[in-house]
Amino acid sequence: MTDLLYSEEEEALRAAVRDLLTDHCAPADVITRAESGAPHDLALWKLLAEGMGLAGLLVPEERGGQGASAREAAVVLEELGRAVAPVPYLTSAVVATEALLACGDGELLGRLASGRTIGALAVGLHSAPDAAFATVRVENGSLHGELTGIADAAAADVLLVPADDGALYAVTADTVTVTPQPSLDLTRPLATVTLAGAPGRRLGDAGPAVRRALRAAAGLLASEQLGVADWALTETVRYLKERKQFNRPVGGFQALKHRLAQLWLEVVSLRAAARAAADALASGEDTDITVAVTQAYAAPVAVHATEEALQLHGGIGMTWEHPVHLYLKRAKADSIAYGTAGAHRSALAGLVDLQAP
Repeated sequence: MTDLLYSEEEEALRAAVRDLLTDHCAPADVITRAESGAPHDLALWKLLAEGMGLAGLLVPEERGGQGASAREAAVVLEELGRAVAPVPYLTSAVVATEALLACGDGELLGRLASGRTIGALAVGLHSAPDAAFATVRVENGSLHGELTGIADAAAADVLLVPADDGALYAVTADTVTVTPQPSLDLTRPLATVTLAGAPGRRLGDAGPAVRRALRAAAGLLASEQLGVADWALTETVRYLKERKQFNRPVGGFQALKHRLAQLWLEVVSLRAAARAAADALASGEDTDITVAVTQAYAAPVAVHATEEALQLHGGIGMTWEHPVHLYLKRAKADSIAYGTAGAHRSALAGLVDLQAP
């Protein structure tokens, strides 16, 4: 059995990413960006992608990347989730990159790996790996149509667009219209992408590329959810140790101890599931089943952890200035990203031939 514990290299990567985020991604700054209408922190993205080379973790070295695996990408996503960092790492360095790896497009892969180009797969954030997805029309060699719910489209330089001829096309962002959509998670905005005769370069078959990208997204999203849940648990424990009622720490009340103990069990179980999904993506063993099991469990835990954090922080947790609302919104948005828990349970039933009567 593969060792799911973090290796020394993974722990060193975690420490480096956490240090960078501590210095450049303060919660107050994230809230300010969310209010500005331009939530993406492209300066932080440059530090992560170009400075640390994290945008190319999943890209082979011969194509300009780091040649790492999903395990290392999972560590990065865990830390980004812990900071609710407003950067397009999941959408560009994982989803778009995995789609390009399936198509074998070395030139665009190299650009994404460098971090100087941001990519986005033009498939709705809600789409599960095995679900049908919307396409645009191909007419006289150009693309026409509208795609909704595209995460981080506003920050993308190139969009990977599935078409009705079964192909995936690379479309530069300056040839399409990107219209912001209302989004619960202000740190990962959604948009509608409208193509009206946009030129596109054929990359390969859309079906296998989209499925591979969404499967990787669902599996590695669990690590982001783990980071969100772990932050919620850690900050809540810290706050309850400091907050006093009746001249004693609130955390000493037995009823709250029981709630925190239950939450701790859920979070450590989520860590095991997220590590299993990352390892399955890295090794290629039982990937579909492991990803489905992980996502069926991850979303409810992340939502529960952040709901408990909001409630147990009392009045301060209800304020806009406290960052807990960012984590609750990320957890809720992630709970429908790349397939709901119910969708993954249904997929799992089919994978193991245990369909409901």
